[in-house]
Amino acid sequence: MKESVTGKSLGRHILLDLYNCESESLNNVETLEKILEKSAREAKATILQKSFHKFNPHGISGFILIAESHLSIHVWPEYRYAAIDIYTCGNKALPEKAMEVLIAELKPKSFSVIKHDRGFI
Repeated sequence: MKESVTGKSLGRHILLDLYNCESESLNNVETLEKILEKSAREAKATILQKSFHKFNPHGISGFILIAESHLSIHVWPEYRYAAIDIYTCGNKALPEKAMEVLIAELKPKSFSVIKHDRGFI
């Protein structure tokens, strides 16, 4: 965790946008759930609950509650786009590792990352 003028951050937040994903899994809820679970495990996070929903005719939103906070994904397969939120608290979880897994599995041609430290004490 980073230090600021006011102290130590309570959490790390990564906003990840994946563009032109090559993966066919963007419209497969079971595969997408496995990918998000894998990213949580590789990040050394503790999975508590998960919820995924497939929209008609396409699109998926998914959420994994972890002891350290959460991972969420929203996909638009018709645009080959995924919006991902990785938020972890404490020092145990490795959110950057989750990000690496998601990029490797969904195979975007490009992506953008915003990292933000949350809650300074």
